[in-house]
Amino acid sequence: MAHAAPTAPRRHWQATGTDDMFKGQLTRALLLGLVYGVWAAFMRRDTGGVDAGNVFYGILCGAVFAGIMFTLARFGPRLMRELHATAYGAFGGIAVGYLYSMADHSILRSCWVGFITGIAIGLAAFYRYYTREP
Repeated sequence: MAHAAPTAPRRHWQATGTDDMFKGQLTRALLLGLVYGVWAAFMRRDTGGVDAGNVFYGILCGAVFAGIMFTLARFGPRLMRELHATAYGAFGGIAVGYLYSMADHSILRSCWVGFITGIAIGLAAFYRYYTREP
């Protein structure tokens, strides 16, 4: 009688949530990279005309920013919440400090602004990860 037992219906391949999450992370990273690249190109322009060097610099800065952002979004959840928040804080502080230094401020002031921004982003990220832990 074992041959008469009902079998489970065959399932066709179903898209999981990981595909949508991957696309969402990639889209967010590209959009933020675009904004960062345009901002960096604008700061590099220094009230002069737009030339190919500024455009290439903006594309390069945006690509690096988007690549790091995507990597943090993809592999960050595998870290402990303290390291995950510290990584986002360091990344945010370095990114803001670099853009601030392009506005002809002193290196100490740029480091200070980046440091304060990094601490604020790190604390906000830690709070978010701490309150949403399963």
